[in-house]
Amino acid sequence: MSREYDSVDVGRVALNMALSATREEEDQLKEGYARKGFRTAAVNFGGEFLSSLTKIIERAMVAAERQHIVTDSHVGAGTVAGAAHEALTQVMTKAAGFNVGGKIGIARYGEHICVAVFMSVGVLNLNEMAVGMGHRTLGLED
Repeated sequence: MSREYDSVDVGRVALNMALSATREEEDQLKEGYARKGFRTAAVNFGGEFLSSLTKIIERAMVAAERQHIVTDSHVGAGTVAGAAHEALTQVMTKAAGFNVGGKIGIARYGEHICVAVFMSVGVLNLNEMAVGMGHRTLGLED
């Protein structure tokens, strides 16, 4: 018997993808979630936060399209971009003006799409951590 998942579950999956430390762990999570009906992706990023915002959002959009989380359309891309922007907005106060490095996790189940961001923020070895998450809904055909 399969279980229906809600937006909170999708958020957990996206965050777990963002927290994955290695490509191997990411692939294992992806396979396990696929068996439950989730579509997932994760992508690394790094650089100076403010000047990297557009690039981070673009990386999320490309990863979501390549992994068939959304269709290759302005509707799908816009949904991922909006959720990624929301996640990044939540960490902006802490990250503005600093170098960041981390991973974006993206998950979809049915109409729910979540984008989670996990990053280190800082200079040299003086790092803080930051987490942000955005949620959007999208029609099943998108």
